[in-house]
Amino acid sequence: MNIFDNYLYCMKNYAKFDGRARRSEYWLFLLCNILIFIVLAMVMSLLPWPSVAAIVIGIYVLAMIVPLIAVIVRRLHDIGKPGTYIFIRLIPLVGGIWSFVLMVTDSQPGTNQYGLNPKGIGNIDNNDELI
Repeated sequence: MNIFDNYLYCMKNYAKFDGRARRSEYWLFLLCNILIFIVLAMVMSLLPWPSVAAIVIGIYVLAMIVPLIAVIVRRLHDIGKPGTYIFIRLIPLVGGIWSFVLMVTDSQPGTNQYGLNPKGIGNIDNNDELI
């Protein structure tokens, strides 16, 4: 999957808070949002009406809140953590670092309580056989 496939996948599952998300899904979605934001800001800076540019950028940021939270929760599920760990980011100083470490942590191998490993490594079906 390329960067835009991951972005479109996250947008299709914008309110899906169950399941698991690979590191690449999270990071490429974040990268794509940053690139879109930069391009949008550059284009809007050329407009003679700064208030219109601020409104357009604000609408984009607001539209991305739910998909971003959803992919973060699915990423936390992938490492075996509950979605409530998203609130770690609110801890001053340490929260951002801890959250970053969680986002770069490798997937929990096999099936966990949140579903199958999206990498397909170590998944076991109902007959206790590797898939």
